[in-house]
Amino acid sequence: MLVSTDSFAQNIPGSSQNNPGMYLQYGAAEHGTDSWTLGATIPWSQWSYRLGGGLVTGYWDIWGSHWSARYEGSNRSTWVLGAKPTLRWRPDQGQSPWFAEAGIGVSYATNRRYITDHKEFSTRFNFATHIGVGYLFGEQLRNEVSLRLEHLSNAGIKEPNPGENFLQLRYVRHF
Repeated sequence: MLVSTDSFAQNIPGSSQNNPGMYLQYGAAEHGTDSWTLGATIPWSQWSYRLGGGLVTGYWDIWGSHWSARYEGSNRSTWVLGAKPTLRWRPDQGQSPWFAEAGIGVSYATNRRYITDHKEFSTRFNFATHIGVGYLFGEQLRNEVSLRLEHLSNAGIKEPNPGENFLQLRYVRHF
């Protein structure tokens, strides 16, 4: 059953979770690879879906990341830009501060292909998928933290395709 997100927001007094947000995220992968990300979340207006006693909503995740890793004795970095539609499920008819989410989108390395001492991507273009859990808190639920697992690879379009798996910690501030 589709419901309006306007009615959803009215069910949570003072909730700002349906507002856009800005975030900072840190990610770590094997062999000392890390990433710092700045991004924005833009909710899909007027869309939600009741599922299993909870409520599914969606948002666009738009980001820029700086990846760095060891390469031939020094530190090598690249910038990665991306966009990803994401679905979020909140239990208790959407009123719980807890959530689970998943998304799949695209990314693009701006200045060079991603190469480390242990991996070499063959393309600048890659797919980005994630699953995560998180918690909304504070006045009007304006803050959120989440723990996410994200996989980036080119889905076998071109070899080599080693992929990279990041464990990410994210903080979002909703407006």
